[in-house]
Amino acid sequence: MSNSLHHAITQAEQIILGKPQQIRLALACLLARGHLLIEDLPGVGKTTLAHVLARTLGLQFSRIQFTSDLLPADILGVSVYQRDTNEFKFHPGPIFAQMVLADEINRATPKAQSALLEAMEEQQVTIEGTTRALPAPFFVIATQNPAYQIGTFALPESQLDRFLMRIQMGYPDAQAERGLLSGMDRREIVAGLSPQMTSVELFELQKQARKIFVSPALLDYVQAILRHTREAVRYTHGLSPRAGLSLLAAARAWALLDNRDAVIPEDVQAVLPGVASHRLQAPGEHARQNSDMLVRELIESVAIP
Repeated sequence: MSNSLHHAITQAEQIILGKPQQIRLALACLLARGHLLIEDLPGVGKTTLAHVLARTLGLQFSRIQFTSDLLPADILGVSVYQRDTNEFKFHPGPIFAQMVLADEINRATPKAQSALLEAMEEQQVTIEGTTRALPAPFFVIATQNPAYQIGTFALPESQLDRFLMRIQMGYPDAQAERGLLSGMDRREIVAGLSPQMTSVELFELQKQARKIFVSPALLDYVQAILRHTREAVRYTHGLSPRAGLSLLAAARAWALLDNRDAVIPEDVQAVLPGVASHRLQAPGEHARQNSDMLVRELIESVAIP
């Protein structure tokens, strides 16, 4: 692991207390060039984690508060007529940043949510017939409240699939919560954070992650996982080829975080809950079953070659 990456993890753990696994998963997602969805109750640190990552990684940051009256133009931008020049001038929206926080994304209507689809998949947006490239690197970190809460609009499968990972924060343990209660305001601490790397260094780390070796036996294991989800009756739909590519990219990034030059099955198992939990669903009356339980059963059901 590079010194800058080690310092980034250390700094993040000093702010997000008691959540080392969530921090590593979030960094693995970004190193794999993916987008991150954080789902949990309000007030458990979802937005704080996004702010910490943006400052720690030295990325240009913007935040979009998703509400029921949000319009696509509020995200993408709009052209305004300039009387002095007799022409329209485009004013870019908050999507034109290296890291975009889509806060409470499921409180906006599907029309507003769809404004992110092209940006997340192709790192560009098409506005009024003109295609505009987004900054590089480009990440979306979205937070969402549980679907049973009032005023939420469930994300469609096409939108969920754009996120490489979905993680949950959970309540802090007693020691971490005591540190939060007795320490400084987290917003003040976040405001004083210094970048631990540049976007150029992050880009180089992403290139290193893609070069992590994957053996044929490891590919057999990944394929066995994908095949099991497609053949077992426990799942409504199996994992797609895109999910398989995401799983492999995340496992490579996890290996990089562990300072290894090859992926092992434990890397796949470590990132599988984040990659698969929002893509797997039980059929019929079990549709609301805990998706994390489905992933645990998947890990137990597929033998390592």
